[in-house]
Amino acid sequence: SLQPRKTTTPCKHKRSYSMAQPVPPPRADRLHGMGYTVWTEFTPLAIKHKAVNLGQGFPDFEAASFILDAARNAVQQNINQYTRSQGHLRLVNALARYYSPLLKREIDPLSEIVVTMGATEGLFNTMMALLNPGEEVILIEPFYDSYPCDAAIAHAVCKYVPLRFSGQPRSSGEYKLDLEEVERAITTKTKLIVVNNPQNVPGKVYSLQELDAIATLAKKHNLYVLADEVYEAMTYDGIQHTRMASLPGMWNRTITLGSAGKSFSVTGWKTGWAIAPPEIASALWTMHQNTTFCSNAPMQEAIAVGFERIMDLEPDYFDKFRAEFEGRRNRLCAILDKVHLRPIVPQGSYFVLARSLRFCHKRSPILSLVKGHR
Repeated sequence: SLQPRKTTTPCKHKRSYSMAQPVPPPRADRLHGMGYTVWTEFTPLAIKHKAVNLGQGFPDFEAASFILDAARNAVQQNINQYTRSQGHLRLVNALARYYSPLLKREIDPLSEIVVTMGATEGLFNTMMALLNPGEEVILIEPFYDSYPCDAAIAHAVCKYVPLRFSGQPRSSGEYKLDLEEVERAITTKTKLIVVNNPQNVPGKVYSLQELDAIATLAKKHNLYVLADEVYEAMTYDGIQHTRMASLPGMWNRTITLGSAGKSFSVTGWKTGWAIAPPEIASALWTMHQNTTFCSNAPMQEAIAVGFERIMDLEPDYFDKFRAEFEGRRNRLCAILDKVHLRPIVPQGSYFVLARSLRFCHKRSPILSLVKGHR
């Protein structure tokens, strides 16, 4: 017969599967301890209780008309496809022109700037590009909650040094960094220190003397400095913002982060940038091209137009910007004072710290106010 013979020999590799077989844990070990952040917790609570949301830092007013018009024009001009991975050419040229005098050197737009999906991606790229497993990063408390998460994903070790104050501070300027405490935290494994200036929270703006002292430690112990300066445009009471990379001997060891979301009140555009020496910028770009590849093209075009306008037509834009936010700060602090939530007045940034101790007292006027509106 030409028909193949049937065999009853069982397959040695045959296995049976159960629908109830457990699957591997869905979360990698590196995510251990990472859950909801304060930002993802406060907004749903505010919606649920119909409360005014003071827990997340974003403007509830429109951005300047020129930046919105520039975004509309960019879309209509079909700047809607992938752009240069390191950053849209018009934007990096504008950033180099704007930051060169501030950093006291000529910035190369093609090799010393990487545009990212918000400064938060810049933080992640920096930690991943610079830190090897087991190396240490110094964080100044309190800090943005992405800092330790990014370090953990890089398998680095965080060393914490708090800002300190005495008594009951009324200004963020009363918070001080103990440089001896910082130096005690430095070991042979320390590679990076993160300096958020203005520091959000408590809104501290570091003085030139304080930054010089940090820079001295960085040079002494051969450390990199991640200068998170996204609130650079929000300093109040005439206080000047000094950039870490502009200090003597600091350009070659500093990564400066900026944010269009903060500088132009367009947080949803998620566009930031890192400025660093070519060898560091190249390392950051290696991470960037393998995560997001490039940032939003039309928004980059619009932000470039915004910087060009400020430099060429409206050089007092950031002065007006600061004055508007300072007025809002003053109003919020006055309201907090009125209801006995004594504010710690910030020198910069978005947020105001307030003492809530009197909430716990039975005779608190706050508690009475709450009870009266139930």
